[in-house]
Amino acid sequence: MSFTFADLFAGIGGFHAALGALGGECWFASDIDGRARLVYERNWRTSVDGDIVPLTDGQMAVPPHDVLAAGFPCQPFSKSGYQRGMDETRGTLFWNICRVLEERRPAVILLENVRNLAGPRHRDTTWKTIVSTLRELGYRVSDTPAVFSPHLLPPHLGGRPQVRERVFITGTYVGRDRAMAETDVDPIVSPRPVDGWDPQRWDLKRHLPLESDLSPEVVSAYALSDAETQWIDAWDRFIDLVLDNLEGGRLPGFPIWADEFVHPEDLRIPAGTPAWKANFLVKNAEFYAQHQEVLDEWLPTISDFPPSRRKLEWQAQEPSSLWNTVMHFRPSGIRAKRATYLPALVAITQTSVVGEMRRRITPREAARLQGFPDWFDFGSQPDAATYKQLGNGVNVGAAYHVFREHVLRDADDVGAYAPHVAEAVLASPPNVDELLANPFHAGPLAMTAQGGDGRAMLDAGRKAKRHAVLG
Repeated sequence: MSFTFADLFAGIGGFHAALGALGGECWFASDIDGRARLVYERNWRTSVDGDIVPLTDGQMAVPPHDVLAAGFPCQPFSKSGYQRGMDETRGTLFWNICRVLEERRPAVILLENVRNLAGPRHRDTTWKTIVSTLRELGYRVSDTPAVFSPHLLPPHLGGRPQVRERVFITGTYVGRDRAMAETDVDPIVSPRPVDGWDPQRWDLKRHLPLESDLSPEVVSAYALSDAETQWIDAWDRFIDLVLDNLEGGRLPGFPIWADEFVHPEDLRIPAGTPAWKANFLVKNAEFYAQHQEVLDEWLPTISDFPPSRRKLEWQAQEPSSLWNTVMHFRPSGIRAKRATYLPALVAITQTSVVGEMRRRITPREAARLQGFPDWFDFGSQPDAATYKQLGNGVNVGAAYHVFREHVLRDADDVGAYAPHVAEAVLASPPNVDELLANPFHAGPLAMTAQGGDGRAMLDAGRKAKRHAVLG
């Protein structure tokens, strides 16, 4: 018998990939985004409910299960909330998770959120509220946030060349008394690289991998526009002009704002300017004074660029050309990083540009970056929707690693309460990619297939499951 899991705020199923690879069976999934639900259903052959709020506010629609996974949205909590437990979470979506935990008592919880959840602004408020509430509900959790990124996992453990630091909250049900007493718990993962893996060893071509056999039509679809190429070429010329004069042979790390190039004695900083911005203005003035001769020759070449393209954020260290970096066209400027690994995928359109390939990464490459196998199918939806869903999702390799390490650590308690979970993990390989090589099912589900509507069949199966466990 396999273990069962519920997937809240499910997106397209990053948690499903990790738990399903272990043999877990999804007995409930929900997400408010209609397009994400379609992709989930298409690949995982599991019907997905919508908004979790009405499904948990009244009669509990979530059936009993062994593992609860949720990449819940981060919402504000009161500063005094960590002394009020579940009452303080009311009105937030975390409260709906708590309602499920209160009624269903799954053996293991696996939650994920942005790193800022446990950052300086929220560590003594939101974070403490979450920890104390979970303990009141009987879950042993760590006081220390487990911040982890897939780029810290070596390739042989399912890592990916993406810096995507997220907070993972894992817990084992041990009852309230033990949960309140056993608070000296180490987090499952730490920010240090796993197994001594050096993140600088990533190679996008080999480890992503980048697609090298794309048709001319596909390459054209993701290629840079003429204007984008002109912006990069102009800033590449800037690098050539100033690099020889730079101390240490490196561009400065502060943002270079061409519109702010003035002599230091002519610099006027308006009252009320934030300290960080004033600091950058001073540095740009000093930079201009140091390189005025070559900059005056170069500045006319960018005079008709949009304001955001007259800015450069150089974070690539050694490379001497933009075409050797990974770039993003951001509102704050053109950001360039070393071509070892990519910045975190985000839900807005800031798709990484690989300079050497002179194009953006494709949706398939973005899916690989999140750990989804090549058989994962997005259907015919627009690329923008796919990039958004991947930017919102959890990295499969990171989720698998964190869950597996948690269960291995708590194997005795997990095994006592949900033996099938412990058995599945104890028998599992350390790399989820081995388990994702082939689909868990016969193939993607056509929503309108021969013999009737695919979703109707899924819903019928879901109702049968609920009837079996809820009566």
